Amino acid sequence: MTEPIRFGVIGGSGVYQMKTLSDVEEVELDTPFGKPSDAYIVGTLHGQRVAFLARHGRGHRISPTRLNQRANIYGFKMLGVEYLIAVSACGSLQERIRPGDIVIPDQLYDRTRLRALSFFDDPEVGTDGLVAHVSVATPFCDFLSDICFRAVEMTEATAHQGGGFVTIEGPRFSTRAESNGFRQLGLDIIGMTTTPEAFLAREAEMSYACMAHVTDYDVWHETEEAVTVEAVIRVLMRNAEVAVEAVANAIGLLAGSGPSPYASALQDALITDKSTVPPAVVDRLDLIVGKYFDR
Repeated sequence: MTEPIRFGVIGGSGVYQMKTLSDVEEVELDTPFGKPSDAYIVGTLHGQRVAFLARHGRGHRISPTRLNQRANIYGFKMLGVEYLIAVSACGSLQERIRPGDIVIPDQLYDRTRLRALSFFDDPEVGTDGLVAHVSVATPFCDFLSDICFRAVEMTEATAHQGGGFVTIEGPRFSTRAESNGFRQLGLDIIGMTTTPEAFLAREAEMSYACMAHVTDYDVWHETEEAVTVEAVIRVLMRNAEVAVEAVANAIGLLAGSGPSPYASALQDALITDKSTVPPAVVDRLDLIVGKYFDR
């Protein structure tokens, strides 16, 4: 890549390509954390270069727990991405949020157990020796979330601005007791992939927002069918075209935007005495932390 690609898109269940891109090329990357889910599809949209990645791989080959999310996000960083839009399928935990609606969440509740959550705690990759406590009180970028909400409204789909998004481990769906428990906590939607994606994007100093496409009422709703793959796919197919249109609208609205509001998210997060950090660790994480070290 001769120039940084400032805008990235992660396609979730049902969104495995972006036909709106022109001048398309595939970019295969290796990262310090291994291979991403697939090749990055790089193309032009509204005069902007955009990188697209199918989160689960084309053909939906990778289970939520097995996603190499660190490689996925680091790959976007290698391409120069500052603004990252995630498209995710989700279930609704509230009557007012109906299948076919799109939610732009503003909060995240993590109920995963088996995933690598940070770039800074992997002895196998060799990133031990540098500790970062990044702030995620607001896990989604307000600026980018507002862009996404406006972009969805332009499609005339029903959009909800704000909402609590719980990430479960998967790949199974919830029990009814779990689903009702999340409702009692006041959460709005449920999915399997936004954690650790949002947290890693913050560590990578990117703006991150999510367009969450509602496919079902999870299993709490007594008068609706319980969530099944068949039911999810049925709604996903209806949502896919809206998702691609909304993303295209968002890229158009983002054209000309300044640097990400989170371009210095790690400035006050690196707690380790820099004189003690092994040079090899800084080298491995150079794209993320290199600017904070004198070398």
